[in-house]
Amino acid sequence: MEFRHLGRSGLMVSEISYGNWITHGSQVEEDAAKQCVRAALDEGITTFDTADVYAGTKAEEVLGRALAGVRRESLEIFTKVYWPTGQGPNDRGLSRKHITESLHGSLRRLQTDYVDLYQAHRFDYETPLEETLKTFDDLVRQGKVLYVGVSEWTAEQIGRALKIADEMGFDRLVSNQPQYSMLWRVIETEVVPLSEKEGVGQIVFSPIAQGVLTGKYLPGQPPPAGSRATDPAGGDFISRMLNDDVLTHVQRLGPIAADLGLSMAQLAVAWVLQNPNVSSAIVGASRPEQVRDNVRASGVRLDAEVLKKIDDALGPVVERDPAKTVSPRRRP
Repeated sequence: MEFRHLGRSGLMVSEISYGNWITHGSQVEEDAAKQCVRAALDEGITTFDTADVYAGTKAEEVLGRALAGVRRESLEIFTKVYWPTGQGPNDRGLSRKHITESLHGSLRRLQTDYVDLYQAHRFDYETPLEETLKTFDDLVRQGKVLYVGVSEWTAEQIGRALKIADEMGFDRLVSNQPQYSMLWRVIETEVVPLSEKEGVGQIVFSPIAQGVLTGKYLPGQPPPAGSRATDPAGGDFISRMLNDDVLTHVQRLGPIAADLGLSMAQLAVAWVLQNPNVSSAIVGASRPEQVRDNVRASGVRLDAEVLKKIDDALGPVVERDPAKTVSPRRRP
């Protein structure tokens, strides 16, 4: 396993991190989830990403139990806040009340005194940005959060936050967690250039496009039984990529991966890691062998010729529109 700085901060993270969105507490039984976490640790992964909203807070509980007994200082534990975790009007968003209460709940569930990175899971149009950033800064000063970041924010939103932090002396954002893959490149034109300039690193999710880039979804055929596309929690997210045009182009990646001695999943993870602004790529798993397969992408270098072959293979099915990065105008 290789390691990278998280943005321009001093924090080192494993360039492949383990995430438990959808899986822990919902799609995968706890024993299997623990086996996946153990496999991640055995393979050298030290960075673990979750969120309060995953599986209605259960994902944090499972991860906390799975990591119990592991030396805390050897881990980087990330979580997030924004989406609803209760029925009340203040059980969501990025207000001082919800951020503070949500963090305390996350710490209890994760069985830790602090998180290494606390992330705003979307932009909150209903809360002054100054309030959100001041609350994050207070939690840093209290020692409950070491670094702060965001997830799926636009370049304009990240830029505003950095300007306010500089003007008011708050801790700066060090990371953004966007969706990023061979098929979904919406961060490349605006978010990445700003982030490179300002020292913000990308912790990317869905590098395998929810499994689409493994090649297991075939054009003209129904999704395999038990796959992510058949799960109610993940099916909506993946559905936009499950059309025959996309799947046909994805199949063209198979020979490219084979020539390199890689699986298609390994090629997909290695591809996002070629971007120097990517600090870590998040992989999920329902079986330990998936973790072991994905980590083989660490340290893989793809030359310019291979990258061009990938671009040529996918052609028009790549999404590049930065306007696709959106947050709800009103809290859900």
